[in-house]
Amino acid sequence: MTSDAYEIYAIKYAEHERQARENFVGGDIHDGPMAMDYFVWVVRNAERTIIVDTGFDQAMADKRKRRITRPVEEGLARLGINAAAVTDVALTHLHYDHAGNHHLFPDAAFHVQEQEMAFCTGRCMCHPELNHPYAVEDVKQMIDRLFAGRIRFRTPEDELAPGITLHRVGGHSDGLQILRVKTARGWVVLASDAAHYFENLDKKLPYPVVYNVGDMIEGYARVRALSESPNHIIPGHDPAVLSLYPPAFDDTEGWIARLDLPQRPATS
Repeated sequence: MTSDAYEIYAIKYAEHERQARENFVGGDIHDGPMAMDYFVWVVRNAERTIIVDTGFDQAMADKRKRRITRPVEEGLARLGINAAAVTDVALTHLHYDHAGNHHLFPDAAFHVQEQEMAFCTGRCMCHPELNHPYAVEDVKQMIDRLFAGRIRFRTPEDELAPGITLHRVGGHSDGLQILRVKTARGWVVLASDAAHYFENLDKKLPYPVVYNVGDMIEGYARVRALSESPNHIIPGHDPAVLSLYPPAFDDTEGWIARLDLPQRPATS
């Protein structure tokens, strides 16, 4: 593998049982169970390891009524990663399910869009309709990191490292960013919450937690433009990711998947 191509892993750490009507704005969606999985991602090669998002811990799971399936640090350890030694974390945005676990990554630099920090500390947070996806303790932690010199503000079109680019799409939150990663199978887009489910993207139906619907819909087009094919797009919360892609190891079926490998053959 060349130095600018990466392995990508999706690590499931939590889940939430919910109904389809909770996952779409508008459109004729037939209601029924449509569970949500929660992931963090690992992007690595021989030269660097980058963690994408940090998830939430048991205290936040209890508060938000979510179920931890395996703590984030357990998934990282299965991949041979010592969280305390990680040097770089990319946060796609600062919602509670992407920016918690403050005991992890004590020495890492955190890469975040400047617009996201401005958004979650600005006047929009006066409104419960907009501040409810954020946890105040997470925002406070980011301020502490800022004054400790551990925040790296990124521009709307940026390079994190050779073979990894960052792109602000907004929509779900004002500073949401996605990652485009070079792999052996081509450029893969970690869409995070630019598309919670494949179905949000395919039907162009926005997810209900949204700051700007127009930006969210434009984000769908941006995700598609940056990817080599629909099979190179990884949504942020779809349980199908774990069935579409092979496990990292035999014992990580349904827990940790390899996203830099081709999708598994369809079964009849």
